[in-house]
Amino acid sequence: MPGGRLTLEDRRLISAWLGDGLGYAEIARRLGRPTSTISREVARNSGHSGYRPEEANRVTGERARRRRPQPRATPTVANGYGRDPEAVRAFETDFAEMMVATGLPRMMSRVLSCLSVSDDGVLTAAELARRLQVSPASISIAVAYLETQALLRRDRDGRREQYVIDEEMPQRVWAESVRANQEWVKISRQGAEVLGTATPAGARMDDLSRFHARINEVMLDDRVEVYAADALTALAALLHAGRALSVTALASALEWPSERVARALRVAEESPHIAGPVRVVSGGSGYRAVPLVERLTAAQLAALGS
Repeated sequence: MPGGRLTLEDRRLISAWLGDGLGYAEIARRLGRPTSTISREVARNSGHSGYRPEEANRVTGERARRRRPQPRATPTVANGYGRDPEAVRAFETDFAEMMVATGLPRMMSRVLSCLSVSDDGVLTAAELARRLQVSPASISIAVAYLETQALLRRDRDGRREQYVIDEEMPQRVWAESVRANQEWVKISRQGAEVLGTATPAGARMDDLSRFHARINEVMLDDRVEVYAADALTALAALLHAGRALSVTALASALEWPSERVARALRVAEESPHIAGPVRVVSGGSGYRAVPLVERLTAAQLAALGS
């Protein structure tokens, strides 16, 4: 077939046409192949007696068998938790295929899936290349793309670069999604102004800007749900401490970045329904968690000795 390997019949035709005095270009045209394919075929497989198709076919087959790589078993990664390695590997494949089906390129999906099923969520380029059996260059390209999507981050361990999926990844992805959607709103509004909303193209851009603006409103409203778990953790820490704590002190105790703590406290303040009967109060000495006494009647407060 054109573009595939030469068959024995192809080689017999080449031999016959060479005997007729045809050049490589004409033989290539008749077979629907590049001229270089014919010239290499004849050069590699010609001896003292000229080009012999049967011998050329045999030698080429042997050469291909020698070059054929032996199948390599996918490394089994010990997890130390008693999980079935085959089941984990099957899930890793299924997880990657799901991401491919939703639009993420295959190599990026494989890298992200591999990191996700790692208990530490930390792997080097060499470890990823070994586990996925791909080149370091493929890992580098995949990591660069995933980093732009906020799906992982880079760390340094001495001279080695590590790629990390941590507990803040969902928040980073959410923030990046909000930012990207705001760019859609901005550029489509610009398009509506340039094209004119009275024209079909301008009206289309105006509709697009309104659509993404609505999505942005929904995303920002739902952002509270994304950060609710952090807000509750921060409240629990303040209640346990029983005293006012600064953002820095709370970040140190929770081992969180200060930005994450500040965001959790802001959500707790702006969305009091999350905390139920507890609220966050800020003052000069920091933040405190206090009971929402407004939920109690005067009689109940008196009975409690307040």
